[in-house]
Amino acid sequence: MDERPAPEWLGDVSLGVEAWAGKTPSVEPSPPSVEPLSRRRSDDASRPTRSRTRKPRPADPADPKNDPEPDHEAIARKILLDALTGQARSRKELADKLEKKEVPQALATRLLDRFEEVGLIDDEAFAKAWIASRQPGKGLARRALAQELRRKGIDDDVAREALDEIDPDDEREAGRRMVRRKLRSMERFDDQTKTRRLVGMLARKGYGAGVAYSIVREELSLADDDGAGDVVSESDL
Repeated sequence: MDERPAPEWLGDVSLGVEAWAGKTPSVEPSPPSVEPLSRRRSDDASRPTRSRTRKPRPADPADPKNDPEPDHEAIARKILLDALTGQARSRKELADKLEKKEVPQALATRLLDRFEEVGLIDDEAFAKAWIASRQPGKGLARRALAQELRRKGIDDDVAREALDEIDPDDEREAGRRMVRRKLRSMERFDDQTKTRRLVGMLARKGYGAGVAYSIVREELSLADDDGAGDVVSESDL
C-alpha cells in the first residue's frame, strides 16, 4: 500500500469540501502568533540595551561662547593706546578709562607704570601742553588753569611748576584781548555797568580782583566812545 503524504486540507472541513468538489484548496497562511505583552517586556528587559548617547556637535566658531579666554592685558593695552591716539592724557584720565572698562586694578597699575617708563604717560608734559592751549586761546589765568589741572588729576606740585612758566605779561595781555572783544557788544551801557560785567567775566577766567579791575580801567580809558550813541544803564533796560 502506497504511503501518500497527508493532504493539505486534512483537519480542516472547509478545505476538505473544496477538495471533494474538485477545487484546489486554498490554504491561507495562519496569522503570526502574537507573544503576550508581559513576555515581550521580560524578553526586552533581558536584552542588552544600546547606548543612545548622541555625539557632540562640532563647536561653532561664530558662537561667542566658544571663543578662547580673552587676553585681558592685550585688551587693556589697546584701551590705553586708543585713548592716547591724537592727544595726550593724564595718568588719572587713563586710569579712569581702565576702571570704567572693569580692568583689574593690579593690571591697570602695572600697565600705567610701564607706559610712564616708556614716556607715553607724562603728567608734567601734559600740564605744560594743557596750559599752552588753554591760556592764550581761552584767556584763562593761573587760578582757573590750576583748577582744570587738578580735575585732570595732575599733582599740585607738578601743576605749580608748569604754571610758574606762565609769563605775567602774557596772562595780562590775554585778559585785555577778552575785554576788548566784549566791549564791542557793550557800547550801549555806561562805564559802571561795563566795569561790573567785565570784571565778573575776568573773575570767572581766574583773574584776581585787583588785576581784573586794572585791566578793565585801562581798556575803558582807551576805548573810543565818541559816536557810540546813547549810553544807558542796566536799570533802564
